[in-house]
Amino acid sequence: MKILMLSSTFPYPPSRGGTEIRTFNLLKYLHQQHHQITLVTQRHAQVRDAEVAALREWVTDLQVFPLPPDPMSQGLRGKLGRFGTSLIQGTPPNVLQRYCPEIQQFVDRAVAGKKCQIITCEHSVNEIYVRPEFRQSVGTVVDVHSSVYAWTRNHLEMGASQNPLRDRLYLPLLYNYEKHYSAKFSQIVVTTEDDRQQFQEFCPGAKIDTIPNGVDLELFRDRQRDPSNHRLVFAGAMDASHNIDAARWFALSVLPLLTKHYPDVTFAIVGARPGLEVMELQNIPGVVVTGKVDSMGDELHRAAVCVVPLRTGYGIKNKTLEAMAAGVPVVASDRGLEGLAVDGDGVPLRALRANRIEEYVQAISRLFDDSRLRKNLSRQGRSLIETEYTWDTAGKRYEQVLSELLIGGLSTHEQ
Repeated sequence: MKILMLSSTFPYPPSRGGTEIRTFNLLKYLHQQHHQITLVTQRHAQVRDAEVAALREWVTDLQVFPLPPDPMSQGLRGKLGRFGTSLIQGTPPNVLQRYCPEIQQFVDRAVAGKKCQIITCEHSVNEIYVRPEFRQSVGTVVDVHSSVYAWTRNHLEMGASQNPLRDRLYLPLLYNYEKHYSAKFSQIVVTTEDDRQQFQEFCPGAKIDTIPNGVDLELFRDRQRDPSNHRLVFAGAMDASHNIDAARWFALSVLPLLTKHYPDVTFAIVGARPGLEVMELQNIPGVVVTGKVDSMGDELHRAAVCVVPLRTGYGIKNKTLEAMAAGVPVVASDRGLEGLAVDGDGVPLRALRANRIEEYVQAISRLFDDSRLRKNLSRQGRSLIETEYTWDTAGKRYEQVLSELLIGGLSTHEQ
């Protein structure tokens, strides 16, 4: 297949965040299956020349464009202008901010010149480059990652929005935006059942496939021993609003109660770019903020339990998958376990579920006190990842979706 992949986020190295990890591993699998991939992406200031060279090895053709200037740097005037433009065009500011006319010209020429058979948008922010009429000549796919409307609504419901007034104003715009863009694609791909249902509401007749994220089992190896300590770990990019909310809520609400029963308990917040809100948590006894680490797998192995106390955020969570792959028992919220079968009738117990403060205290205490339970969750969690959540599994399913779309398109054109 000749595939044109659009990713405004530079997907290398595949460790900066969830978008980069998913995009790189899907393109890596397609490349290994000898498909011709042209990747169109944008380079931000932190991308090094060596990283561009490394990414070039995984595609047939790499087209790198600069990011436009950030209008937020223009102060209040820039913010107001961005807000007004967003409302007028019915498109979220982050989509408009990244839009590059040169990329649009490249995509238009590729379609007109029949240089591709499939266009994939790796994250919905790239949908802006796909014109509705493209469906007449190429297969068009949007790999959503997660619904922005559902994400924002959930943040507001949980009181975790960093700017509630802005998000309430944007919520109707986001609903109409996702409803509008989803209708122009031949195929929609989501990561969880919740998102599938949301996009089914947006576009009842759409073709929607659910393809979860995966884990690189070489990077996240099964742990060889149980540390038998009272160390908890929470991992993720620490400039993300849902991670900030989770870390603060757990450190302020749950950890003090655990400390009463386990005076030596520690809570390690592991991940790049922690801001002041996160760094200040170190004033709480037992809290450690590491910042970026060389090996997330090693940090997970040091802890007896991984907690994923997310109160907001839709989509399958890489942090949960990676902890289970590393053989670390997981205590997580419904949001942290979204899309995963970890408990219930006929399902082996693979993680402990908690949403309220007392549920976290109870579940973590059970694991601290019961080595057999830790061993069981470690074994069952790792087994789930090995059988259902590798990037090879996700890549095969993505390839199948694209192949079926291409065959269907050819049949339609022949008729």
